[in-house]
Amino acid sequence: MEAHGSGKSSRKRKKEGSNGEAEKDVKPAKMPRCSVGLTEPAPFADEIEVPHNTPYIRVTLEEARRGTPLERPVRVYADGIFDMFHSGHARALMQAKQLFPNTHLIVGVCDDDLTHKFKGFTVMNEDERYDAVSHCRYVDEVVRNAPWSLSWEFLTKHRIDFVAHDDIPYSSAGSDDVYKHIKEAGMFAPTQRTEGISTSDIITRIVRDYDVYVRRNLQRGYTAKELNVSFINEKKYHLQERVDKVKQKVKNVEERSKEFVQKVEEKSIDLIQKWEEKSREFIGNFLQMFGPEGALKHILKEGKGRMLQAISPRQSPNSSPSRERSPSPTFRLPFFTKISPPPSPQAGSARTYHISEDEEDED
Repeated sequence: MEAHGSGKSSRKRKKEGSNGEAEKDVKPAKMPRCSVGLTEPAPFADEIEVPHNTPYIRVTLEEARRGTPLERPVRVYADGIFDMFHSGHARALMQAKQLFPNTHLIVGVCDDDLTHKFKGFTVMNEDERYDAVSHCRYVDEVVRNAPWSLSWEFLTKHRIDFVAHDDIPYSSAGSDDVYKHIKEAGMFAPTQRTEGISTSDIITRIVRDYDVYVRRNLQRGYTAKELNVSFINEKKYHLQERVDKVKQKVKNVEERSKEFVQKVEEKSIDLIQKWEEKSREFIGNFLQMFGPEGALKHILKEGKGRMLQAISPRQSPNSSPSRERSPSPTFRLPFFTKISPPPSPQAGSARTYHISEDEEDED
């Protein structure tokens, strides 16, 4: 009698592509934010006033699918244990609520005595399970102490039109299927189970990771007595917790060291690249200044030419005609007819004064 949800395990569905491979649908469009107006939990059936003056006339499937008047909703019943109420339960109730356009969902929850007798011990007691179901948004009414097998008296008392549950035969209480008579009467409305989530699956996870959850609750302040843990195991769990903290610290140091080394490598690579760029720029500038055809050679060559031009005298142009010096004129010295005496030794080179031939003839 455990209720289960639809087969949709997530909001993303998978479809078959053209090549037969599973493809994911595009994410659904976002809907505008709105408030549904639910501020109170669903009431319990024994607290609702029933109109006894109105006869119970069951709605047919065709009428329910077409839609009934607003004052006469289709009354759908879903029952279960709802221990550790989870999303699988909520999806099952959502499907039951969406069976017809105008649905009043009644949810029956079995008490502890029936549940422990036919299914086993529960984590939550009956009051906790009643309260959990009453706070589900799809539920309109909650029936406490629900029967394990539905009788016609119960269906008539609660004016039930259809019973919603997954279609898998539910064998219990000496019957191959407790919903067999409901199916034969045409009052059964099947829903789909949610795979991967159930109360048994959740309990299996807790049992499998028992040590983890015991240590978790010890950290949160629960005593070993409350957890039914012996003194030795309590010390063992505390020791494991300290060891795990040390391991976590070492792991954090290793991660930070890796990050530091990675940053150093990135910085060194960046510095090397910058150094190579600067060195290439320096070599290029050096060759441009001091190379065989560099700017320094041209500067020195130009300076040398200017120095030579400044030092050497300016020559006359080659195109100008050469002027021959005319012979020095012959002076006639009337008072001197002989050659003048030689100069003194201190005078340097000897100079002689010649007298023209005409003077000699006169003598």
